[in-house]
Amino acid sequence: MPEIRALGLDGVLEIIPRRFGDERGFFSETYNAEALLAHGIRLAFVQDNHSYSAIVGTLRGLHYQLPPRAQAKLVRVVRGRAFDVVVDIRKGSPTFAQWIGLELSAERWNQILVPVGFAHGFVTLEPETEVLYKVSEHYSAEHERAIRFDDPQIGIKWPVDADLLRLSAKDRDASLLADAKLFDFGR
Repeated sequence: MPEIRALGLDGVLEIIPRRFGDERGFFSETYNAEALLAHGIRLAFVQDNHSYSAIVGTLRGLHYQLPPRAQAKLVRVVRGRAFDVVVDIRKGSPTFAQWIGLELSAERWNQILVPVGFAHGFVTLEPETEVLYKVSEHYSAEHERAIRFDDPQIGIKWPVDADLLRLSAKDRDASLLADAKLFDFGR
């Protein structure tokens, strides 16, 4: 069974799968629906995504999809390190606009579960970082949204100097939280 730890926002969890190693390397079961169900986590993932970032300071996010194509994500780093951020974007939630950050790394072998109703992003902390993540709904350009990484209402403290960040034009030009279409709490 993996180690599972709540991170302070409703449903956001750190999951650390077990690794069994010997002189040849290791084996790890990185996802098991029954093990998660034993912890009350019922998700069906439909797509796997793989992100490669050559340069330290590559920032991707804060991304989400709106209903009916909203996505939960199970995110892990298989090479390098990244600072992963999850933001509650459920209007009316007691933790609305609050965020948590967690370092994910190939060395720690940890994962983060991002529920529906949360925006997600990360910044790379090592060159040639690779991030893999499962999603519970297929990608939909029509439902895809982004919130600015430096929105003052959220106040994320990224561990990379802002002058060194590498962003896509889409992420640089993303909406502020106050202007974004969001989720309603409890729906």
